Amino acid sequence: MVQLHVKRGDESQFLFTTTVDGPVEELTKQVTAIYNGRLKVDRICSEMKELAEHGVTLPPNMQGLTDEQITELKLRDDWAVKCVPSGGAEFKKDEIGRRNGHAPNEKMKQVLLKTIEEAKSLISKKQVQANVCVTLGMVKEALDQLRGAVMIVYPMGLPPHDPIRLEFEDREDLSGTQAALHLIADSEAQLWWAAKELHRGKKLTEYVGKNEKTKIIVKIQKRGQGAPAREPVISPEEQKQMMMYYSRRQEELKVIQASGLALLVTTAGCILHICEMVLTVLILAYWLLLHKIQYTMFCTIKM
Repeated sequence: MVQLHVKRGDESQFLFTTTVDGPVEELTKQVTAIYNGRLKVDRICSEMKELAEHGVTLPPNMQGLTDEQITELKLRDDWAVKCVPSGGAEFKKDEIGRRNGHAPNEKMKQVLLKTIEEAKSLISKKQVQANVCVTLGMVKEALDQLRGAVMIVYPMGLPPHDPIRLEFEDREDLSGTQAALHLIADSEAQLWWAAKELHRGKKLTEYVGKNEKTKIIVKIQKRGQGAPAREPVISPEEQKQMMMYYSRRQEELKVIQASGLALLVTTAGCILHICEMVLTVLILAYWLLLHKIQYTMFCTIKM
């Protein structure tokens, strides 16, 4: 099986396996579905954290209003009575006025938070480092886990305007949001490899050959954005290792230089000490020789 390391720009997304005989059309659809599915899981997880903290969302006409404004306009949230979390609610006011503040109790809150972590880890970008390939089935499993946790805490279901329910029912409206910028429609998706677009009318083998053990990096992007930047010659991890090696080598050279300087100083000290000893011996010898000459002259004169 050919392994694809899917990226968006320079950021790793997930690993995916396919065969060289597979059509690029089907490959593009599968990669795009997983890419968008992971984004959906992230959006739901983000909303579920808010659900665990502050309860369900208020009706759109009440969001962002203060309590005084709601009273003045005589607005009423009928879903606050219908959507009570299992085990009862704990009031935690939402300061931005988006949710009703009737949060699940601590036990139910942990059910939501634990499931969020499990779902996110299933399709996490860390799976690339672990060499685990992500499938569309894994994305669906993550969505099912999240849906199940919400049903445990809110067996009656969420309000029809709650973004989590809209996401589960594929009725979310992301127009005008930051999240919409990351989505790639299937009809607009392109896969690129080695600065070449993988055209939908061809098979993968026409680009990578017949070796089923091939590993390639492909980049997904919207049509019309041009060729993505080429991959660097060395990976960031390899560059990091090289920098660590050179830094370590410089430290070793500093130690060697310091040791060499210390040895030189020690050697110079020893030589100086030896010279002092030799000089002392020469002076002593000269003194003895001088006295011997004087004694000889004295004896000669006496005779």
